[in-house]
Amino acid sequence: MSAELDAPATERQAPASNGVSILQRRVSASTLAVMLATLGSMVLGFAREVVNAKYFGESWQLDTFLVAAIIPTLVFGVFNGALVSALVPIFSGYFAEERPEEAWRLSSTVINGLLIVLSFCAAAGWLAAPFIVHLFNFPPPQAGVAVRMTRILMPTIIATSIAGVIQALLNAQHRFRAASLQGFVLNLVTIAGVLILFRQYEIYALVFATAAGLAAQLLVQLPNYLSRCKYQAVLDLRHPGLTTLSMILGPIVVGSAVGQVNLLFDKYFASTLEAGNIATMQYATKVVGFPQQLFATAIATVIFPLLAAQFVTDDRKSLRETASTGLRMTALITIPAAAGLIALAQPIISVFFERGAFTTGDVIRTAGAMQFYALGLLGIAGSIVLTRCFFAMRDSRTPVAIAAGVMVLNVICSALSVRAFGVNGLAASNSLSSIVEAAVLLALLERQIGMVDSQLVGSSMLRIATASLIMGIVARFTLTLLWHDAGSLWQHTATLVAAIVTGGVVFAVVGTKLRVRELAMLLAMAADFVKRRAASAAQS
Repeated sequence: MSAELDAPATERQAPASNGVSILQRRVSASTLAVMLATLGSMVLGFAREVVNAKYFGESWQLDTFLVAAIIPTLVFGVFNGALVSALVPIFSGYFAEERPEEAWRLSSTVINGLLIVLSFCAAAGWLAAPFIVHLFNFPPPQAGVAVRMTRILMPTIIATSIAGVIQALLNAQHRFRAASLQGFVLNLVTIAGVLILFRQYEIYALVFATAAGLAAQLLVQLPNYLSRCKYQAVLDLRHPGLTTLSMILGPIVVGSAVGQVNLLFDKYFASTLEAGNIATMQYATKVVGFPQQLFATAIATVIFPLLAAQFVTDDRKSLRETASTGLRMTALITIPAAAGLIALAQPIISVFFERGAFTTGDVIRTAGAMQFYALGLLGIAGSIVLTRCFFAMRDSRTPVAIAAGVMVLNVICSALSVRAFGVNGLAASNSLSSIVEAAVLLALLERQIGMVDSQLVGSSMLRIATASLIMGIVARFTLTLLWHDAGSLWQHTATLVAAIVTGGVVFAVVGTKLRVRELAMLLAMAADFVKRRAASAAQS
């Protein structure tokens, strides 16, 4: 990764023989590495949900755990996510200026400060747990369980936030391996804990395993941290880096808090429905979030430094082209993904979760919610890319303000639809809000930098949508021919894979016939990768 950053500008811009530049190769390789680590974490994340579905189904106990977990996660989301985003550029500056001692002193100050402050926060949360749980309208027995779960999980905010500081410090030194293992370790420890402890502790096995997994996110980074960094027992409140941190951190904290509060409202509305609907949302969003986390976030991460460099050099034309490319590549991934999720909703949920306590009725309810969530996938992914565009232009206030407004819209729509449409109404409200957020961000971006080649983006999205529609119809037809309700899990899995592969081939063929430019570029880069691997093998 560091080689990518340090390569000369002329080399980075030089085109390869097939039109794919050296920079594109290196960025693609780095993105692929991050995606593989993310994929491993997500596969285990799905395995964790499968284990939860088997042992807990959509029971009130799992609902209770999900509510108890969101409380420390709220603190974790604000502190950890915001700290990583704010600290990386500060630490990177110190290393670039060859002032590592300043990085050690600031990181130690932040770690020690968090240890003190979050210890008090965890203690306050432990005491306030009954009042917090009271907000969710649980009956007395369930409320008591929620209080105990919350108190067990509350101390984990200390470990997870300190893990975020260490992640930022290692990433600033271009060391990503340990940080990329955090999700993998969390899911692995959680799965193992449930399997080992369930007979003795039942639902509390999940609570204890989750707490251990969150602590493991810190432990997995400690060897790398201790070998590369220097911890100091200091609390330098006058360090200039703290002033810079406070200036950067404010808007990021607000943005993180808005996202977490929105999630909290979703859980609140679901808690007013019959037991199991919170779990339904959890399973549905987990599946829909797969293409978003694996592809859209990676695309946004890759184009972010390009956008920032183009803004600094006032190259507005290239800035618009990069933003357009990012949006079109996002559409290439998310539109067919959404079509596939909608067309194959029930078999996907059945293969992933239908076993043990997870019944056929749970499959139908979760699949229905997932279809409504999938409608907003393009909006969610597009908002990620567009938000990075604003951040690249050093404008963090606009996306935060839009996110706050969209949260209000989501709450209003959820309140109006939850009674009539249940969890499907909540999912549809989320999708509508995501689409509105992306549309508003795009309009405001074009006001700042000019039109982001809207005609090309629209044409590309129309072609991709057409190919996706045909893909979805063929995939559904294939599934209908091969699927047998009485079949085994392996037979259902094979049928689902056959439908997905058939749909993917149809999408590639139709997309090529429709001259989808982004698909052609992706296939060209894949061909380039295969040629380079073949040449490397021949030389060895």
